[in-house]
Amino acid sequence: MSNEATPSVQPAAAAAGNIASYIDHTLLKPEASEADVLQVCAEAAEYGFKSVCVNPVWVKTVKKALKGSGVLTCSVVGFPLGATPTDVKTFEARGAVLDGADEVDMVINIAAARAEDKGALTEDIASVAEAVHASGAILKVIIETSLLSDDQKVLACEAAVAAGADFVKTSTGFNGGGATAGDVALMRRTVGPELGVKASGGVRSLADAQAMIAAGATRIGASSGIAIVKGEQGSSAY
Repeated sequence: MSNEATPSVQPAAAAAGNIASYIDHTLLKPEASEADVLQVCAEAAEYGFKSVCVNPVWVKTVKKALKGSGVLTCSVVGFPLGATPTDVKTFEARGAVLDGADEVDMVINIAAARAEDKGALTEDIASVAEAVHASGAILKVIIETSLLSDDQKVLACEAAVAAGADFVKTSTGFNGGGATAGDVALMRRTVGPELGVKASGGVRSLADAQAMIAAGATRIGASSGIAIVKGEQGSSAY
C-alpha cells in the first residue's frame, strides 16, 4: 500500500496556489491525437500537476514527454466499462506499467458490485494490484459511484481495501454523473485515513475541487485543471 495517499497540504488550506499538486491532468477522449497528448503534458509540467492520465496507447509518449518534469504518468485499465475479464485487465495493467505508467486507474466489475459479490470484486482488484505493485506503481480503483447504491459503494470500497489498492476513485466521467462531496465523504469514511480517495468526473472549478478535498479527497481527476488552478470555470469533459 502506498504511503503517498495523503498530500502534505491540509484540506482546509487547499487554495489555487497548491491545488495543482492534487490534480491528475486528464485526457481520455478516444479521438485525442498525439498533438493533444503532448499539449496536456506541456501544461502539466508548466502548472505542476500531480500526473497526466491517458489511455494506455499513449503511456510511452507521455512518459517520454514528462521526463525530468516531476509529473507522474497515469494510465487507465478496463476503461470505461470495467466489463472485461480479470486476466485481461491484469495483462493491460502489466503492459501499462512496463510502458512507464507510475499509476494505474482500473474500473471494477460494476455488475459484481451491483450484485454485491464482494469476493469477485476483491479477486478482480487483487489481480490487477499484484501486477501494478510488482513494478512499484500505484493502483487506483474506480467504483463508478453513479451506478451504485450507497451500500454497493461501501462494499466496493471494502473490496478495494481488502485487495490492497492504494486509492479508491469515484468515477470514469463516461457513465453519467460524476464526483459528489457526499460520495467522497462516504468513501473516505469507508477506507479510513490510509487509502487515497480520488474525486473525478465533473470537477471543473476551484470551488468544486476544494469541496471534494474538504470531503476527504486526496486527488482530483480533471480535464479542467488549468481552469481550476486559475479560479475559472472549466467546461470540457474527459
